[in-house]
Amino acid sequence: MEFLARTKSYLLGAEAQQGAAYDRQLLLLAIVLMMVGLVMVASASLPEGIALGNDPFMFVKKHLTFLTVSLCAAVCVLNVPIAFFERNSVRFLFVAIALLVLVLVIGRTVNGSTRWISFGPLNMQPAEFAKFALFTYFSGYLVRQKDLLQESYKGFVNGLLVIAVISALLLFQPDFGSVMVILTTSVALLFIGGAKLVHFMALCVVAILLGVLAVILSPYRMRRITSFLDPWDDPFGSGYQLTQSLMAFGRGSFSGEGLGNSIQKLEYLPEAHTDFVFAILAEELGFIGVFIVLMLQMLLVFKALQIGRRSLEVDQSFAGFLAISIGVWFCFQTLVNVGAASGLLPTKGLTLPLVSYGGSSLLVMSCAVAVLLRIDYEYRAQKVSISTNTMSNAPSHE
Repeated sequence: MEFLARTKSYLLGAEAQQGAAYDRQLLLLAIVLMMVGLVMVASASLPEGIALGNDPFMFVKKHLTFLTVSLCAAVCVLNVPIAFFERNSVRFLFVAIALLVLVLVIGRTVNGSTRWISFGPLNMQPAEFAKFALFTYFSGYLVRQKDLLQESYKGFVNGLLVIAVISALLLFQPDFGSVMVILTTSVALLFIGGAKLVHFMALCVVAILLGVLAVILSPYRMRRITSFLDPWDDPFGSGYQLTQSLMAFGRGSFSGEGLGNSIQKLEYLPEAHTDFVFAILAEELGFIGVFIVLMLQMLLVFKALQIGRRSLEVDQSFAGFLAISIGVWFCFQTLVNVGAASGLLPTKGLTLPLVSYGGSSLLVMSCAVAVLLRIDYEYRAQKVSISTNTMSNAPSHE
């Protein structure tokens, strides 16, 4: 009975932790996903490390360094009040725009995409920071322009102009995957913030038309779409990466081939430790591993949305919108990464949150989790303060 009571308390999450200063389950979920990522990057990158640097642990060492830096940065962010992000949301946006312009001028080009700014041995991907900066800006925008957004189309259009600027800069790189994440999350925020349904529907139609136009006007995007629809039509050309990924899923079956026993990572599947690490996970850990990782991601997203809902209920509007945007961001990016690896969606260069190899993505997403923990901490502190004031103001019966 005691075990059942503890299990129930754990599943109830933050509501059952009234004495805790932060959401322990959220922290545990993030750490577990990071550890899963470290193990899978170690397994998937061994052949690549040998081929590129004659060191099987080359990428493991780098990822461990990224992980250490990300955790240190997250601890720093955890000590920053949410009011700081609200006050500086516009500044964050301008810094993001400046970095996106800078990467087009001095950025490093890899596989036809100019997405990285090099600082000696370090590479920064401004698109990752731009996501967080834009969601921070929109959270503040929804608070500042709430009435204009709900009463007039101007508030909606002004928000779209900001999205258009960021999206255009990303398309010049090109980074169509990040544009999809930004559009989806920003539109969700505008809808939650009170945008009229007719404006929302009009935006969806325009976004679909622009997406179709972007595919038609770009030969490489068109090849990705055709290879997605029938990857086996050209299994050694445009469909090569997807067919190899599907083979990994097929070999994994229910229980997997065992950790470290992947065949596809042996120079068959490109980007095995980055964009397609989920395919290697499926091959080595099977359906069981896939289910567990997806459940962990889903629980993290649920936690973010729960924190956002609670914050909105106590009039912490900026914090609530920011938490919801982080939840939608993690959810959609997971959907795109897993969908691309499993052949459900066209291939996109998006990482699996907190799991895939990549310093910029891991750093920004770790900081985003720290922001969630800070929002939850401030919500709990406010609840305790209200409860204390209520007790102190209660009439004495002496």
